[in-house]
Amino acid sequence: MDYKNSGVDIEAGYKSVELMKKYVKETMRPEVLGGIGGFSGAFDLSGISRMEDPVLLSGTDGCGTKVKLAFLMDKHDTIGIDAVAMCVNDVACAGGEPLFFLDYIACGKNYPEKIALIVKGVADGCKQADCALIGGETAEHPGLMPEDEYDLAGFSVGVADRKDLITGELIRDGDVLVGLKSTGIHSNGFSLVRNVFEMTRESLDTVYDELGGKSLGEVLLAPTRIYVHALKAIKAAGVRLHGVSHITGGGFYENVPRMLHDGVRAVIKKDSYPMQPIFPLMQKKGNIDSHVMYNTFNMGIGMVLALDAADVDKAMEAARSAGDEPFVIGEIESGEKGVTLC
Repeated sequence: MDYKNSGVDIEAGYKSVELMKKYVKETMRPEVLGGIGGFSGAFDLSGISRMEDPVLLSGTDGCGTKVKLAFLMDKHDTIGIDAVAMCVNDVACAGGEPLFFLDYIACGKNYPEKIALIVKGVADGCKQADCALIGGETAEHPGLMPEDEYDLAGFSVGVADRKDLITGELIRDGDVLVGLKSTGIHSNGFSLVRNVFEMTRESLDTVYDELGGKSLGEVLLAPTRIYVHALKAIKAAGVRLHGVSHITGGGFYENVPRMLHDGVRAVIKKDSYPMQPIFPLMQKKGNIDSHVMYNTFNMGIGMVLALDAADVDKAMEAARSAGDEPFVIGEIESGEKGVTLC
């Protein structure tokens, strides 16, 4: 009897590390000390000495049941982008610059080529966020998970000067709300999605005219948009954001109030931006109430920014320069803390 007979293949683990090294290397920043394979990742913080009062920020998340689609479609090279996006977008919401990321992959059986593809996606996400992938863990869980399944999660650490933190305290009556377009469903609400659509390879390969001639699986598996560059560009343009909300699970109703303080209310106009066709298709097919849709999904907007009306044009131009699509979607009014959709 040995470890391999018990379901854990140490040699496969070694091979996975070798295969993923080239992807990890592409994410390196000058501050990273050492290489992959140590017991911890090391990051030189001397560079943040330029800040007056540096504050570390952190975010952690996973991909939820979206990984089920990756299994069914046997496509594993983009799901890692979702894991990174969910973390670095949260760090960016507070005005932070993501510095590094670590991932955790739990699998029923370590297939080195598959693990390497997952890590390739993580590395791609890190490159999009300008953060380093400085470590991670792959754990085989025989008997706990089916051999062909895995789960993926991770966390990011970032930094901001205290004076640049976005806390929502500056939000006031008359501020304008700007929304940044999402790539689709992102990584939230997939337990509901999987109940609306039949989760088979045949169903996911079905092409819909409503989806612009794309297959259902292609649209559903589209990676979460990373907004780090957009927020950096807006800051570099001299715009002070009063509040930022990452629209994840819980949609508008849960996430927008998280950036508000007592005494102000967000008013969002549903028809103020073009919505991706996957949302009305899903609502119709699943006979889902509109409130449930806006309380579960991002409905086409991945980030909501609150800012002074005088800065809107400058902020939107900066967001476009980073490759994002911004829309004026509402405003801030005095009133009970919360959100009104009209």
